[in-house]
Amino acid sequence: MIRNLKSGDPKTLVRVLLGVLAGANLIAAGLVLFPPGGSAEQLDQELAALRAQVAAQKTRLEQTREHAAAVDRGRAEGDQFLAQYFLPLRTSYSTLLEELQNAAGQTRMRPKDTSFSQEPIEGSDDLKMISITAAYEGRYEDLMQLVHRIDQSKNLLILESLSAAPQANSDTLTVSLKLDTFVRDDGSGGQP
Repeated sequence: MIRNLKSGDPKTLVRVLLGVLAGANLIAAGLVLFPPGGSAEQLDQELAALRAQVAAQKTRLEQTREHAAAVDRGRAEGDQFLAQYFLPLRTSYSTLLEELQNAAGQTRMRPKDTSFSQEPIEGSDDLKMISITAAYEGRYEDLMQLVHRIDQSKNLLILESLSAAPQANSDTLTVSLKLDTFVRDDGSGGQP
């Protein structure tokens, strides 16, 4: 057959040309029926699926942004709470002692002795709890005013316990208060 092509036989040449054209037509028909990227319907389905994924990812991104903004707000509010209600450790003892003395002076309770103890708060590196034990003498009405003044304190003072015992042959009470408060360790390592 190759010899026939070289000799230039027109029948053979037409047959080879028709064979090549038939093969090309078969390849073209295969590409039309089975396109390499998929059919138009398949491509439309893939496009719709990709658009749905993009929309879902945008929604997830917006939710993540909202969560991040909520975390930032919470952190800022937490820092504001700490700054407002937690005293710096360096000045906490003098501030608390002054506040208790002022409250006692306004209520006619007589302070006896006051002691402080400090404990770290588990899980925190810079927050500590201070327990205050304070003894007073005074009348019941004055004690109620003292408790009210402590409750109205701008600092976070928690009345853990209160015990009162009457003194013999008088209307005076011997009072023992245990208060808790929280402080921020500012690195000074302050002690009473």
